[in-house]
Amino acid sequence: MPLTMSREVFITCAVTGSGATQDRSPHVPRSPKEIAESAIAAARAGAAIVHCHVRDPDTGAPSRRIDLYREVTDRIRDAEVDVVLNLTAGMGGDIVFGPTDAPLPLNPKGTDMAGAEERVAHVAECLPEICTLDCGTMNFAEADYVMTNTPGMLRAMGRMMTDLGVKPEIEAFDTGHLWFAKELVKEGILDSPALVQLCMGVPWGAPDDLNTFIAMVNNVPQDWTFSAFALGRNQMAYAAAAVLAGGHVRVGLEDNLWLDKGVLATNAQLVERAVGVIEGMGARIMTPAEVRAKLGLVKRAPR
Repeated sequence: MPLTMSREVFITCAVTGSGATQDRSPHVPRSPKEIAESAIAAARAGAAIVHCHVRDPDTGAPSRRIDLYREVTDRIRDAEVDVVLNLTAGMGGDIVFGPTDAPLPLNPKGTDMAGAEERVAHVAECLPEICTLDCGTMNFAEADYVMTNTPGMLRAMGRMMTDLGVKPEIEAFDTGHLWFAKELVKEGILDSPALVQLCMGVPWGAPDDLNTFIAMVNNVPQDWTFSAFALGRNQMAYAAAAVLAGGHVRVGLEDNLWLDKGVLATNAQLVERAVGVIEGMGARIMTPAEVRAKLGLVKRAPR
């Protein structure tokens, strides 16, 4: 499809993620208080959406504890700043195999498999405006770790999200994930127009070269809304690429720890840098209220 630059752009800040970054930067937030404070600072810097995982407050390890999600969302909602809440639902599908000559039994260290209802339980409890739906299975970055999202699991989770009135953000790590996302819309499990996050440069999904990025963009239906990011040093380059391609922008410590060579970033600093890139291109930063209107979101307190 022809690419038309976005003139109005929203920024998502991915605040902490679930990767093993907790000991690589003092700015990666661990506790619910730290995560909420970092999200609020990102919102004040210009992020319309904050995408949140939670971590064990003591170790920094990724967690699915509902009480931690509830504390994060309550703290953000109680702040004197408006922002769209986006909670991950990507955890609970992790398989780590044993050695290649004996892959079973699974390695209990790192394997975390849960049913659809359990994977969405914190979303039902906290009722954010958006939650993520990783739309496929892939070999993921480290060792023999597989991020597992079967068609049946995705259909079940997608239906739960739709029934809750929470908009799924389709996380697409490769073109096949977009193919299946379109099938979910065709089947009526997800509403159209859908929201997509193009995830570039995550081993071993779509590499962060521009030819692959354009292929990903060309597989997004024209009436859908997409955002994009790349890992590490290409984060800001892909902020520009996403705007040029007609999309929106994601930055944050989940994807990149660095502001400049040798300079560790905060989430607010990464958002500020993205604002400069976007405005330098002649585009305008959208507010949370404008994003809700664009995407048909309803700001709600939990039940």
